[in-house]
Amino acid sequence: MTPEPVPSLEVGDAVHDTVRGRFGRVMGHEGPYLQIRPLAGGREWDADPGHLRLLAQDELLRALVAEANARSRQGI
Repeated sequence: MTPEPVPSLEVGDAVHDTVRGRFGRVMGHEGPYLQIRPLAGGREWDADPGHLRLLAQDELLRALVAEANARSRQGI
């Protein structure tokens, strides 16, 4: 089975890290990894580009609403 080609990701793209189950934005790259920051801000993490999936607009909106709801439940 041939792996799917990795899409060309650019700084600012919203992605889903399929290994961590997290959503974020591409902030840059370091060596073979991309730095991803949570959509609502926070600490970046390194991700293998082969495990990132570009989000569609409806998925991005859903992820942003979910983060806003989580923050409101925490009183942030």
